[in-house]
Amino acid sequence: MVMFVVAACFRFLHLRVEWARSLPPKPETAMTLMIAAAHWALSLALFSSILVTLNYCVRRKFSPLISIVCVMTLSFFISFGISAALERWKAVPPAHSAGVQLGGNGLILTDAMNKNETAVVLLRGTAEPLGPRVAAVPNQPLSYQHSANENSYFPQIQFGGSVPWFIDEMAVDINLNANLFRQKFTEGFYSYAIYAGTLIFLLCSVGYAIKFSAWPLANLFLATIVFRAILAFTASFNLPHMQEIISSFAGNVFPAALGLPLMFLAFGMLVNIYSLLSYASKRRKEDDF
Repeated sequence: MVMFVVAACFRFLHLRVEWARSLPPKPETAMTLMIAAAHWALSLALFSSILVTLNYCVRRKFSPLISIVCVMTLSFFISFGISAALERWKAVPPAHSAGVQLGGNGLILTDAMNKNETAVVLLRGTAEPLGPRVAAVPNQPLSYQHSANENSYFPQIQFGGSVPWFIDEMAVDINLNANLFRQKFTEGFYSYAIYAGTLIFLLCSVGYAIKFSAWPLANLFLATIVFRAILAFTASFNLPHMQEIISSFAGNVFPAALGLPLMFLAFGMLVNIYSLLSYASKRRKEDDF
């Protein structure tokens, strides 16, 4: 829960800043931003909490079966409870907030972190952000553009420092997974239980099976990489064209919506079989000695 609250606070601040920078300014509600931040934080907290909890269980040498069952049960019911609370919270009528006025006519947009970058002057301010503007490119004369729809060179302006690509991509994948959780919840309990249950089953299976090193931090790092791969796999396989490919292969055998949960279940079973065989082999070597 602590991880969820911290992630939700950071995500809310990020969404609030992005909303304040939006052009043109649009009315928004703090409650809408908080709900969106909470959904995003729920997706991140689900992966992170399972990763950290199972790594702790492995380090303390708890029973694998009891640890996996307890973590799976708590993760599912906590995520379902938070999703239900967010859906009920969404029904509360919010109070709209007016957009933040960034400036009037002649507003200058530039990168405050680098004074030598391109600057753009919006001649009509934020009221018409796609209207006439002047671009000041280093070592080039000023260029005028009547509107942003013209087929002419116009540089892109970044606000502040650029985010590393791997953090940006991970945030996008977490957001896609959060939207999928929200979609499954609106479809009904069974749809949510099938998707969330199989995903949690796979995460718990993989999280407890990664014990390749005697160093706990090394196992935690490897598990983080695997969890990141699962997150990217989940986001990519829920794209519309991937759903079309799955439905073409599945035919009338099963619905396309069950394709990803079945993959989660199959991979989780394979990981558990590997863990059992590895444990049996280790016990047999110990008995031989």
